[in-house]
Amino acid sequence: MKIVADENIPYVKEAFGCLGDVLTLPGRAMDAAAVKDADVLLVRSITKVDEHLLEGSSVRFVGTATIGEDHIDTAHLANRGIGFASAPGSNANSVGEYVMAALLVLAERFEFRLAGRTLGIVGVGNVGSRVFEKASEIGMACVPNDPPLERELEKRGLSQANEGRRPNERRDCPCFSILGWDNPDFLHPIDDILDCDIVTLHVPLTREGPDPTCHLADASFLSEMKPGAILINTSRGPVADGDALKLAMDDGQLSACVLDVWEGEPDVDVGLLERVAIATPHIAGYSFDGKVNGTRMIYEAASAFFGIEPTWDPTPLLPAPECPCLDVPGDIEDLERVLRETVLTVYDVVRDDCAMRELIAVPANERPAFYDRLRKEYPRRREFFNTRVRVVPRNSRLEQQLSGLGFQCEVT
Repeated sequence: MKIVADENIPYVKEAFGCLGDVLTLPGRAMDAAAVKDADVLLVRSITKVDEHLLEGSSVRFVGTATIGEDHIDTAHLANRGIGFASAPGSNANSVGEYVMAALLVLAERFEFRLAGRTLGIVGVGNVGSRVFEKASEIGMACVPNDPPLERELEKRGLSQANEGRRPNERRDCPCFSILGWDNPDFLHPIDDILDCDIVTLHVPLTREGPDPTCHLADASFLSEMKPGAILINTSRGPVADGDALKLAMDDGQLSACVLDVWEGEPDVDVGLLERVAIATPHIAGYSFDGKVNGTRMIYEAASAFFGIEPTWDPTPLLPAPECPCLDVPGDIEDLERVLRETVLTVYDVVRDDCAMRELIAVPANERPAFYDRLRKEYPRRREFFNTRVRVVPRNSRLEQQLSGLGFQCEVT
C-alpha cells in the first residue's frame, strides 16, 4: 500500500509505516501527479482535496489531521466511494489554552481584569466548549452562541424549553458536560454576543446553508459590537473580513484584535498584521499533543477502513515537557497576575507574536514562504496538563483556577 502524506504531520511514518510505504511531501506541493498511484492520502488544512487533485488517482482513503474539513470536497469523496476521516477535537484543548494565554496578556496590556468580563463564544463545539470551561474557571461571564447546535437540540427533542435531565443517555455534544445538560438557557442569541466585552470565534468555515460563516464578522457585525470590544479569531481566516477589521480598529470600534488565522494565508495582509494586538501564524492548535492526537485519530480511522487492527502508540515517542514542574506563589493577592505568569512560563504567546511580526520586514514576494516556515519550524509546545504545579503556601482558589486551565496541581 502506498501512502502519500504531508511532511508536517508528526510521526506519520512511524504510525502509517505498519500499513504501507510512506512518502512525505510539502503540503503545498501535492498535485495530481504526486498522488496518482497512492492508496492513502494524508493532508493538513493547506492542501485542497477535490476532483482536480484526485482525478485518475487510485486513492481509496483520505485523512486530514485537522479538525476543519473546509479544504476537503467530502461530496466528491463520497461519490467515488473514498473513505474519509478528519480529527475533530484533536487540538481543541490547544486552542483553548491559546485563547486563555492571549486573554491574560491583553488584560495586563490594557489594564483590565478578566474576572467579571463578558466573553461571547460563537460556536461551542469541541473548541468553544473548552474555552467556556477555562474562562469560567477564572471568573469570566461566558455567553455561548451556536445556532446549529440549538437546531440539533430541537431536532433531538431536547429544545431548551423542554430539556430534561437524562442521566443514562449518551451525550454526543461536547458542550453538555461543560455547559450543563439540564441548563435550559445555556445558548444565547447573537444580540447577546454583540453586547459582550470580548468575542471569540470558534466556527467551521462554511459559505452556504442556514449559517454561513464566511465573513461572519463583517462590517455590520463589527459595528454592532459593544464599542471598544475585543475580537479573537482562531477558527478560519475568512470568518472575519480583514478590511472590516482594519476599519473597526482604526475608528476605535474594536479596542484590540487577536488573529491566529488570516484571509489568503500564507499571503498575509501586512496592514492588518500591524494593527492587531496579538498576531500568530495559524498555530493556536499547534501544541505537540494536539498534532499527535490528529495523527493518532486518522491512523486509527485508516486502520478501521482497511480492516487492520491498530497497534501504534505514540506515548513512548512524546518528548518531555520543557517545564515539567513549577512552584507558584500562593500568597499574592492578585491571582490573575499569578495565572498569567504561570501560563506564560509554559506557553508564551508573546513569543509567537514577535516571531510573526518579523514577517513585516520580509520582502512581499517572500512572505508566503516565511509564513509557512514559521509553521513548519514551530517549537514543540506541550499542553498545560504536562506541567505539575505546586502552590506554596496552599491557596485553594488559585489551585482551582490552575486546575481549570489544565495544570496538574500537587498537594503537599
